[in-house]
Amino acid sequence: MTQTGNAEAPRETPKDASAPVVAQHAATLKALPFSDTRDFDEAARGFLGTVENARIANAQGRVVWSLEPYGFLSVAESPATVDPSLWRQSRLNMNHGLFEVVPGVYQVRGLDIANMTLIEGDSGVIVVDTLTSIEGARAAMALYFQHRGQRPVVAVIFTHTHTDHWGGARGVIDDGALADGSVPIIAPNLFMEHAVSENIIAGPAMLRRAQYQFGPLLTKGARGQVDCGLGKSMATGSVALLRPTDLIMATGDIRSIDGVEFEFQMAPNSEAPAEMHFFIPRYKLLNLAENCTHNFHNLLPFRGADVRDALAWSKYLGEALQMWGGKADAMCGQHHWPVWGHQRIDTMIRQQRDLYKFAHDQTIRLMNHGLTATEIAETIKLPASLDGAWHARGYYGHIRHNVKAIYQKYLGWYDANPVNLDPLPPVEAGKKYVEYMGGADAILARAAKDFAKGEFRFIAQALSHLVFADPDNQAARALLADTLEQLGYAAESATWRNAYLFGAQELRQGMPKVPARAAMPRETLAALRTEQLWDVLGVRLNGPKAEGKHIVLNWSFTDTGETFVLTLENCALTYVAGAQAATADAGFTLPRGTLDEVIAKLTTFQDAVGSGAIKFTGNPMRLGELMALMDEFPRMFEIVEPKRVAVS
Repeated sequence: MTQTGNAEAPRETPKDASAPVVAQHAATLKALPFSDTRDFDEAARGFLGTVENARIANAQGRVVWSLEPYGFLSVAESPATVDPSLWRQSRLNMNHGLFEVVPGVYQVRGLDIANMTLIEGDSGVIVVDTLTSIEGARAAMALYFQHRGQRPVVAVIFTHTHTDHWGGARGVIDDGALADGSVPIIAPNLFMEHAVSENIIAGPAMLRRAQYQFGPLLTKGARGQVDCGLGKSMATGSVALLRPTDLIMATGDIRSIDGVEFEFQMAPNSEAPAEMHFFIPRYKLLNLAENCTHNFHNLLPFRGADVRDALAWSKYLGEALQMWGGKADAMCGQHHWPVWGHQRIDTMIRQQRDLYKFAHDQTIRLMNHGLTATEIAETIKLPASLDGAWHARGYYGHIRHNVKAIYQKYLGWYDANPVNLDPLPPVEAGKKYVEYMGGADAILARAAKDFAKGEFRFIAQALSHLVFADPDNQAARALLADTLEQLGYAAESATWRNAYLFGAQELRQGMPKVPARAAMPRETLAALRTEQLWDVLGVRLNGPKAEGKHIVLNWSFTDTGETFVLTLENCALTYVAGAQAATADAGFTLPRGTLDEVIAKLTTFQDAVGSGAIKFTGNPMRLGELMALMDEFPRMFEIVEPKRVAVS
């Protein structure tokens, strides 16, 4: 890696909204049904109590969640710097505390981006989704116990694989219950496989990109982060993954938990690769997890993920309507607020079903006419019946980027135009664009004129080329930041707003200084299969450094009975389970738990050898040689400007 120079970042502060943005907001106020305030009534219905400002701190006193910085949202009228529709959603997401859905079913909302649902059984409480952090989960349970009395947790259900729905499980299940397995953990089939692949293997890149999606490092305020559509933001705090003990395998599966019967519906490859819904006849309660919320959801989040299947998503909602339509008195999800009444529930499910079906079918129709992803995004328009439904608005996903995800799912990144088959990378392309456009001064002069006309989308493209060609050009950085800011002010989608505003902030101030990445928690490591650990190790191998090297290591785990051969060859790290190589360079015998402790940095390999926890044969230095070939991934890397460190 080689280090290049670092720009002296400009320090401009946020600007006012431009006249074109103000005009766009005025049109939005006229176009949408702001007189319909039913959502505000339902978001507050059943309120029992809360934690002041939803403030949660860890044992060291560090605040991991608080809504106090969002006090500016108490004003009903939207400012010029926020889309009025997004302002409305942001205010709805300020409701926090413990709420009764129906007698016997409660939700903790607003103490995290996600909800915790608590279902009372004959002797205890069943916890559905455990929020992002252990600290948040403990606070949610304490709030529930405060208002409903102390009850044992008799089961935990994970509706799907995203961290904000399982990260706090250790705050719900105590050490004793975890050790003896007395509290079942129920999840959809393939939960572990997808929880690991989505959140761990590609985790370093996703976490950096998530800063643009959620805007946690933006200032909270009318010129900064106001929401992320599904809720306020991602909670910080301690996270641990617990392995499920009971998997739901098929639609129609039934579980009786503490006297309460659950009817399950599988919904894989919808909002998450492994996801499920359920209905509780005792309470006439329907829970559609994250597949029927109060916004158009993401088919491909900005942080990155497998493209979600809009057609399957729509079919699952249709199937849920067939199974339980007219039966539910209340419907709650694992984000946002519930809805009540057969007609309202069924109407919302139908509209959400048709929202994803329309997006899918019309994207494919236009695609088959030869339109590219960007052309489809410019052409497609939601029908009035969906466009005017508040729960179908694009606060988190958006029709303009969801259609691009559908295109990608079917045809991939390539639009078939050979011009786009092997384009120059951003820095090299930027230099040629600047040259062709007559140089930096000519670009800046033209961009300044177009800025006044509100032509922000093209200005951003043109100035991005200039910044990549010359990242130290402060005038280019400043005008691009101003342009992204106006795009953010204009955005109805919270994720678009966050991305634009965070890009502007980094152009003005540089990348934020953040602490080094913490080691993976031992609990999370213990939940991974050993094969998954080897997969994580494989993506850290620096291929160029491994050129010409050949290392073979035997592994034998005394507590799990597993054996592996780990092989470095052809610059790739592979493994074979249930085998040992006669010609291995070294062999290691140890408990799998000891390997977890080493990776979690609770001990070192050398100390474990010294204590006798690890025994070896052959040349143990070969393991050190292998580990020297591993990359340490940075927590931060450049996105809106060229990489300052060359990666090979």
